[in-house]
Amino acid sequence: MIAINNILISDEVVKEQFVCDLGKCKGACCVDGDAGAPLEKEELQHINDVFEAVLPYLNEESKKEIDRQGRYVYDKEYGWVTPTIDSKICVYGIVDKQGIVKCGIEQAYLDGKVTWKKPISCHLFPIITKKSKRTTTEYVNYEPREDNCKAACTLGKKLKVPVYQFLKEPLIRKFGKEFYEALDASANHLTNKTTNP
Repeated sequence: MIAINNILISDEVVKEQFVCDLGKCKGACCVDGDAGAPLEKEELQHINDVFEAVLPYLNEESKKEIDRQGRYVYDKEYGWVTPTIDSKICVYGIVDKQGIVKCGIEQAYLDGKVTWKKPISCHLFPIITKKSKRTTTEYVNYEPREDNCKAACTLGKKLKVPVYQFLKEPLIRKFGKEFYEALDASANHLTNKTTNP
């Protein structure tokens, strides 16, 4: 476990290797799950702000589901989440010509229509963050999906890319540059300790 201020990071975040292999998993993390993507409270307003610009990217089924459920829903276990279609694909998911599910919000961002990329929980996956209910502690864990992320784990090992390096951008977005630099220093220290006992 690595501790940086009030953030506790599991060793797997620096020791394991991971690189998304969309050609193989087809964006399964946007489809498979117990609920939609977890949303932080301030992200509800972000969704409202980008919604009209994102709407043209969505298919008719998604639009109908949003009309029925709303732009976000409250789940007893996970809190605020994005709605899903039949407890499967996220309503903001779009399918490209290769059959890969991508984020409609992110596509609008890449096209310069909005300035918010997507929910941070999606950006960070397969890192999952959780705040303690009693303290200010936040836990950062590496939780790839056993089947869906197998190809990404294989590619990460082949390319020798640690999880935290693959997710540098969202980690900085979530916790800041100083946090990332401290994590990188801790990771290098752990690596040196392992290679030079």
